Amino acid sequence: MTAARQGPEPPGEDDLATRFRDGDEAALREAYDRFGRAVLHLATTTLVNRSDAEDVTQATFVAAWLGRETFDPAKGSLVGWLLGIGRRKVVDRIRAAARETRVVETVRQLPEPVSTGPDPDTVVDRLVVADELARLPDEQRRMLELAFYDDLTHQQIAAVTGVPLGTVKSHIRRGMQSLKRRWEVDGAAPGPRPAGLSGAR
Repeated sequence: MTAARQGPEPPGEDDLATRFRDGDEAALREAYDRFGRAVLHLATTTLVNRSDAEDVTQATFVAAWLGRETFDPAKGSLVGWLLGIGRRKVVDRIRAAARETRVVETVRQLPEPVSTGPDPDTVVDRLVVADELARLPDEQRRMLELAFYDDLTHQQIAAVTGVPLGTVKSHIRRGMQSLKRRWEVDGAAPGPRPAGLSGAR
């Protein structure tokens, strides 16, 4: 008796993926009709503003179309590839929003007359953190950058990266332990750690 196939591809998806990669504009439209809702759902589960989620969805398909030659059907499905691009676009949008928020808050808090410049200790702290983060393994560094620079929670990091929440917490915990050990050895941070690292939560 012939064993049943496990997880068959949706009808026509192989053909759609091939036509998409070959630059068939009709395939782009078909891919958007078939998978656009999945990308939009991914974006709306993380982004509060629906218009931002719609922008991310459009940006995902634009990026996919422009980079279609990098899609390798042997490495995964077209929808999986699109969702991967979508996650990166969500991260980009969250980072952009965080930067905009920081700029607005900074402007609001500027004293009169305007300060002559940032606190040198704060600048040094951030440079030390950036240098130490660069020495960490890729995954630990990525999680801590999202927590430190973008002030994301563990749950948000898991949502935008697709990494399980427990793994996110583990990466952040090990990364923080590595930073602490290096600071203690180097004497780079004898006082409290920079306030930005409180974002790792």
